[in-house]
Parts: sequence; structure tokens; C-alpha cells
Amino acid sequence: MANMEEAKKAVAEFLRKTLNVKDIKVIKVGKSEKGWETETEVYEESSFIKALGLPTRVKDRNIYEVKLDDKLEVQSYECKSKEE
Repeated sequence: MANMEEAKKAVAEFLRKTLNVKDIKVIKVGKSEKGWETETEVYEESSFIKALGLPTRVKDRNIYEVKLDDKLEVQSYECKSKEE
């Protein structure tokens, strides 16, 4: 069975690849009956400014929830909140 550090690493790798972002901080990791539940801060390009077609360095802080099974396979993920 995986440990907490391995779960954090798996989540960070998954979000980097899936969202194509660099700034990731795992802020919560907890064991559940089916595996692991995590929350991660992700800094993504501002979707509002991007929609306007303007170049920007402004990033939105988004919180993602990622659930892993005991083998560290991602079972689900979702953006829980967006701060623009």
C-alpha cells in the first residue's frame, strides 16, 4: 500500500500533465476507505484575461480535489473552487 508522500507525488504529477501547469501545492491528503482524497492548489493562467486574448502573467488560484485508489490510480478529479 502506498504512503502519504507517494500519494502527494502521484497527484502532483497527474495535475501537471493533465492541466499543463507548473505551480502546484498539495494542501490536504487523507486516507479513505477506497484510497486517498487530496486537495491541491493550482495556479493557472487567468481564464478571463485569456478569453480576452490578452497576454498575461496573472494566474488564478484554483483548488482541485483528486481521488486515488490504493494503487495511486486517479479515480476522479474536479475543480472545487476558483479564485480570480
